[in-house]
Amino acid sequence: MLTPRKPVFQVLCSLGLSLMLFVTGCGSGSQNAAGGQNAANSQPTTAATTAPASTPASSDTRSEVRKIKHAMGETELKGDPQRVVILTNEGTEALLSLGVKPVGAVKSWQGEPWYDHIKEQMQGVTDLGEETQPNIELIASLKPDLIIGNKVRQEKIYSQLSSIAPTVFAEDLSGSWKINFKLYAETVNKKAKGDKLLASFDQRVEEAKTKLGEKTKTKVSIVRFLPGKVRLYMKDTFAGVLFNQLGFARPASQDKDEFMQVIAKEQMAEADGDVLFYWVSDYDDKAAATYRDEWVNDPLWKNLSVVKNNQVFQVNEVIWNTGGGILSANLLLDEIVAHFSK
Repeated sequence: MLTPRKPVFQVLCSLGLSLMLFVTGCGSGSQNAAGGQNAANSQPTTAATTAPASTPASSDTRSEVRKIKHAMGETELKGDPQRVVILTNEGTEALLSLGVKPVGAVKSWQGEPWYDHIKEQMQGVTDLGEETQPNIELIASLKPDLIIGNKVRQEKIYSQLSSIAPTVFAEDLSGSWKINFKLYAETVNKKAKGDKLLASFDQRVEEAKTKLGEKTKTKVSIVRFLPGKVRLYMKDTFAGVLFNQLGFARPASQDKDEFMQVIAKEQMAEADGDVLFYWVSDYDDKAAATYRDEWVNDPLWKNLSVVKNNQVFQVNEVIWNTGGGILSANLLLDEIVAHFSK
């Protein structure tokens, strides 16, 4: 039996309906794809979805060149130096506090060859001789990748040192330890740590000022006995800078933005004050101690108010003067607070 034919109109309607369903299905698929992309964009970016196949080497700070401006000009450095030579005592303290152990350093002014407060940290470090005359051949043999020195001490040998390794010099010594510290921290690529250490020290000073209160009105005299001469130490000295930061008064003879003044016996009155701290710079022949004895037995000395009031105290020269860096500064702060808190 033959199947009856469908009318043409009915066939066309069926075809039209099928075509509409096909187009709608394609459109729906495109919208779902777009929606999926938008959903992906709304999620947090991850390294897996955004990082290229390899990370550019330029992002490694070890490859960055740093230009360090210093007392002798400008020196280019790259990354973190690994073999540092340091040519000042205060610089040695700076490096140790920053966690950098030098391969070579000039010897301490006292000790064999290091100060007591750093000798444990300095085990294995090569002794390069005196600050005023470091051993250049020995420095070269250490194959340093950085040399740090000071214009006051080593200006004449800067070119020789620079031919060995990149060399950076601080401008001055005496009361400039904070300025130098900042330079050293930048040079060894530890500026952030250096800033933190200085901020911590300054915070300790402010706390000490609060604790000491009215005692900072005490007029502090600082004296150094050397063979055949006596120095008054002013405000621009290692101890003087800290006393000034703490707000202590100074005798008129020492209340000056200078380093020191040599005085004769006839000028002993200039050493007078409410309290007098002194040290004796003896290393070998004990001549400084002998000269000190001459002074303290002189009638002019015995007539000083500070002597009559029994306010004369001998102190550790390393902590009060020759150490010269951030480690000694913290120890000196401790000693000052302890003395005036009695």
